[in-house]
Amino acid sequence: MDGVQKVIPYRLERLQEILEEMVADGFVSGASCMAMQYGRELCYFESGYRDIAAQAPLTRDTIFRFYSMTKPVTAVAVMMLIEEGRLDLLAPVYDYFPSFRDQYYMRGWEKIPVQTPVQIRHLLNMTAGISYPGGSSDETDAQTKALVDEIIAKLHTDEALATAEIASRIGEIPLLFEPGTRWNYGLCADVLGAIVEKISGMRFGEFLRKRIFEPLGMTDTGFYVPQEKQGRLAKVYDRDDASGCLREREPDHLGVSTRMERAPAFESGGAGLAGTIDDAARFAAMLTAHGRAEDGTPIIAEKTWEYLTSASLTDAQRAGIVWESLPGYSYGNLMRVLVEPERAVSFGSRGEYGWDGWLGAYMMNDPADELTLLIMNQRMNTGTTVYTRKMRNVLFSALEPVVPLHTHRQIMEVSNEI
Repeated sequence: MDGVQKVIPYRLERLQEILEEMVADGFVSGASCMAMQYGRELCYFESGYRDIAAQAPLTRDTIFRFYSMTKPVTAVAVMMLIEEGRLDLLAPVYDYFPSFRDQYYMRGWEKIPVQTPVQIRHLLNMTAGISYPGGSSDETDAQTKALVDEIIAKLHTDEALATAEIASRIGEIPLLFEPGTRWNYGLCADVLGAIVEKISGMRFGEFLRKRIFEPLGMTDTGFYVPQEKQGRLAKVYDRDDASGCLREREPDHLGVSTRMERAPAFESGGAGLAGTIDDAARFAAMLTAHGRAEDGTPIIAEKTWEYLTSASLTDAQRAGIVWESLPGYSYGNLMRVLVEPERAVSFGSRGEYGWDGWLGAYMMNDPADELTLLIMNQRMNTGTTVYTRKMRNVLFSALEPVVPLHTHRQIMEVSNEI
């Protein structure tokens, strides 16, 4: 038991105060958080509203859009196929979508053919040269934006673009760079979701339901919110520049419907899921348990879990991670991984991993002390914020070493001698 640390529960009460500050400051309409250790709940707190106009309070069963916190779920799905020998990390993506053959990147106006095709490992590590709209200022960005704009324009029509079609269209866009040479955040997870469809022979959402959600009891998680649950779906807000107040918004960001009223043609592996904080906790607890559900059912194997939660970037690739909130982090399998805690801008331990979403969903797992932190809100552009860092600092500061009995006796003997 040497080195084991346990959370002191009363120190976590500060988390409630931080949530209340977020609401009182007008930063969010409402927010919740949960901390766990060894896969068991330490605390749950909530504050504010999921719907300001209706004065509907944010409650534990509130459904949140996960946005990019979808990515770790997609990574687990891909790992399942890899451990079953149905998918290879070095497999070229053109094996599944021919549009990824004969790709090129731009150097000024010159088209440079790639030497290495985009592979599965490149998608998992965001080193494929694929972008998000606004991620660059060149032809890659222009064509990526045009595709996403088309997805959104057709989203609520009978001509809505489907998961596989979108993946194929991504392959037609020029890459930002030679695959494997740099890191760049982009639509990689959406391509991976489509590959899961190709290999499994079922829709991506159906694969996730059968292989992950049902075994874990994630009953409120999916790519849309049925009518009987719509009342629990939190509204989306952003701060109005003119008034400084929160205003309700309905952005179909990255091709994901804000209302989520019906099963979408596009099941986005990078941004499309919604669920409750308890469902997110079941997923995080499975990872804490090295791939096993609460009842011991294996979701992924131990060796798979080790690979999933490891940093994969070279120093050169890692140089591309320029987000202010991520110094000290590397990346691997659609998640951040802390490799230099001394450089981070909040407390943490080496090997901590997780990801967050555009509307405020946040997951952190720390294998050193088997800690989990989950935060939920629905304000635009709030994945990792000053409040996130404050909550992390409170959680890690609540740890206290568990002194073994023999060590305690040794300390007392020395004290008595003095």
